[in-house]
Formats: sequence, structure tokens, C-alpha cells
Amino acid sequence: MAYHKSSKKRIRSTEKKRVANRYQARTVRNSVKKLRETTDKEEAKKDLPKVVSLLDKLAKKNIIHKNKASNLKSKLTKSINSK
Repeated sequence: MAYHKSSKKRIRSTEKKRVANRYQARTVRNSVKKLRETTDKEEAKKDLPKVVSLLDKLAKKNIIHKNKASNLKSKLTKSINSK
């Protein structure tokens, strides 16, 4: 149990950040999954920039690793072009 005021505040703020990061990561995972399941090539091409933008934002904030974002973007682009 934390005794200092600052450590109690750190626990509270860390929990808030953790929940926010999990929400953002989950949102992106769902959008990536939705994009992969899309069968219409035109719709997929329209949605790809939005998903890429979300991935870049998460990588910038260190919620996901930058290489993971790059790998996801590459695989999504490749799969859309092969449809």
C-alpha cells in the first residue's frame, strides 16, 4: 500500500492511462480485423488510410511498437491489393 501522496496519485494516473491505452489499442485491433474481413476491394481501399492513420498515432504514442505498426500496415496493404 502506498503511503506518499505522490505515489497514490501515480497509481491513480497510471490506471487512467492504462485504461485509455487499452481502449485505443482495442479500437485499432477491431478496425484492422474489420478491414481484413472486408470482401469489397473499393471499400477496403477507402478504409485503409483511416486504419493506417490510427496505427501511426498509436505507434507515435508508444502504445504499440513502431515496427508492429509497420508490419500491420504492410500486410493490410498487401492483402487489399491481392483482393
